[in-house]
Amino acid sequence: MKGFLRAVTDWVSTKKGMWITLSAWLAVTVLFTIFGPNHKDYEVSNIASLPDDAQSVIAESKQNQYFEGENGIPAILVFHRDSGDLSTEELVSAFQAIENEKIDGIKELIPLAALPPAAVESFVSEDQTTASLPLIYQDSMETKEIQDANHQISDIIAEETDLELFITGPAGISSDSVDLFSRADLVLLFSTVGLILILLIVIYRSPLLALIPLLAAGFVYQVVMKSLGFLGASGLDLSQQTISIMSILLFAAVIDYSLFVFSRYREELKTYEDRFDSMKSAMRETGLPVFFSGGTVLAAMLVLFFAQSGDYRNFAPTFGTAMVIIMLASVTLVPALFTLFGRKAFWPKVPKVGDEQLNKNSFWSKVARIVVKKPGMAVAVIAVFLVVSSLNLFNLHYEFDTIKSFPEDMPSRQGYELLSEKFAKGDIAPATVLYEAEEAVTPDDAENLRAALEDQSLVRSVSISETTEDSQVISYSVTYDENPYSEEVIDAMEQTIEESDNIIETTNLEGNLYFAGETASLVDDRNVNNRDIIVIVALETILIFVMLIFLTRSIKMPIYMIGTILVSLLSALGLGLFLSDLFFDISTISNRVPLYAFVFLVALGIDYNIILVSRFQEERKKYPVKKAIELAVSNTGGVISSAGIILAATFAVLMTQPIQLLFVFGFIVAVGILLDTFLIRGVLLPGLIVMLEKDEHAEKEKQE
Repeated sequence: MKGFLRAVTDWVSTKKGMWITLSAWLAVTVLFTIFGPNHKDYEVSNIASLPDDAQSVIAESKQNQYFEGENGIPAILVFHRDSGDLSTEELVSAFQAIENEKIDGIKELIPLAALPPAAVESFVSEDQTTASLPLIYQDSMETKEIQDANHQISDIIAEETDLELFITGPAGISSDSVDLFSRADLVLLFSTVGLILILLIVIYRSPLLALIPLLAAGFVYQVVMKSLGFLGASGLDLSQQTISIMSILLFAAVIDYSLFVFSRYREELKTYEDRFDSMKSAMRETGLPVFFSGGTVLAAMLVLFFAQSGDYRNFAPTFGTAMVIIMLASVTLVPALFTLFGRKAFWPKVPKVGDEQLNKNSFWSKVARIVVKKPGMAVAVIAVFLVVSSLNLFNLHYEFDTIKSFPEDMPSRQGYELLSEKFAKGDIAPATVLYEAEEAVTPDDAENLRAALEDQSLVRSVSISETTEDSQVISYSVTYDENPYSEEVIDAMEQTIEESDNIIETTNLEGNLYFAGETASLVDDRNVNNRDIIVIVALETILIFVMLIFLTRSIKMPIYMIGTILVSLLSALGLGLFLSDLFFDISTISNRVPLYAFVFLVALGIDYNIILVSRFQEERKKYPVKKAIELAVSNTGGVISSAGIILAATFAVLMTQPIQLLFVFGFIVAVGILLDTFLIRGVLLPGLIVMLEKDEHAEKEKQE
């Protein structure tokens, strides 16, 4: 690999190779732009998260099999008037207007006009301010079609009544998500580019050094997005959340690798007069570490194919495609662009042959001397801080109510919160328990089973909703005392699921119970997520460890590198949770955040360690361990710290996104990257190397 990569970078660093490389990238970008499909045509707001063999998925399938009327996408129409004089006549009139319009896609609408007044009254809250009515869309409808139908219903209600209407439930949430992300994508892209440009100019005070990496990122972005369009056209669902995070990673990685290349290029321009010779020498030392850094991120993303959760698995092809293109660009497009501009890229501080290679009074030179002089103290101070930060993980609590992750003014969330406030908590999303027997169930047996289910923890009521004609299958509707998305109810249902055989046995029945609905799905989701965390963390750690062995040709060095990154991850989660609560009043997080943070912090954090250790191993060929680590930290400190600041700021842009999951994830990753940049790579890892690595030069001197 090293020989092949060196041959590639040597060729790219020639005048002919530079022009061919730039021409090829330009041609591919233009062709993809003209002929490539638009990735937005294949974006979806939600990915099927649970595997097909999850118990709630099986239960839902059986429910649809036995009771075909249940198929469809549910919406909940929430009508509200603050004054509290909402009448049943208004509801009947409003529903009649919707029905008369014959909106495409509506499968089932309650015939309120045909119901007795008492039945209609049951849909209205006790204080007469709010009414909740279900509506079912055809299950074949696309999200944009649902959005159009929702808008038509809203327009009808606005014309016919003075009631406020909030459409919630799965159909309402998915519709609102389309609106949110259509605006958020542009905010994310322009915020990312603008922030990177400002930081590059402020840090390096050179216009071209700011524009060249962004130019490279622009080429890569266009090629990646069109490549994803091809994947979408071939059948891959593109998650809007995944695309948002991938866009951040793309810009962050391209900028990072560009900084690593230009930093070494600047050094070599102080040795070689010719710009091509300078880049050739720079890439011979930087090419492999940069390419390998991209490889660790790629490996981390591909490991997600082993996840059971659809959310995680969707990352693998999307991020894998992006990283392959980024890795290719890092050893072709990026060096070609810097070579094209040569010394002009560094104006006004143009490097000249004979200039001082290393500023001994720089911040990182001073830090390096302290770490080398007192490694034990440096390691101890950082270790204490990291351990104390990690202890806050004992305060980690998950939020399973997904809608609370959305903005407070989102209509579907407003409708949801009105339901929570005005109706019984458990009525928001009743669970379905399906009993399947091999022979007909008598009414007495059905009632005994109903009573047994009602005796379960936190259950408020159980009713028989449907029975098949042969009386072998009964569908029960179960409501809980508490919010069906709360951890207490999830625990209660999981306990009921585990006891289902005993429940059947105590009622002297033979058959199987199946649990469907939102709470049942969350039980499975939690179990799948816990399994995925264990599997992905283990596989990714082992894979990156093996890759580092090949890169460093050492066993001990990868242990230091992986060990410090894992400790950094725990402290980043702990500190990030503490700061999220302190500054943003966010005390609970999505259960997706820890694994998201692990994948990105380990993959990106190891990049900085690779750059440091590669430089250390290069210097160690000429100097003792202490001198080699001092030179490595001094030479790489500036570029890594600036890259870390830009990377952290780039991920922090996710805090502009409209859902709390991305907000918290972006914040925690930003905190973790800063820890990696300044404490792990700058102090902890160098200190450990000084303390634990054998100094071969010193031993030789003693023997002589």
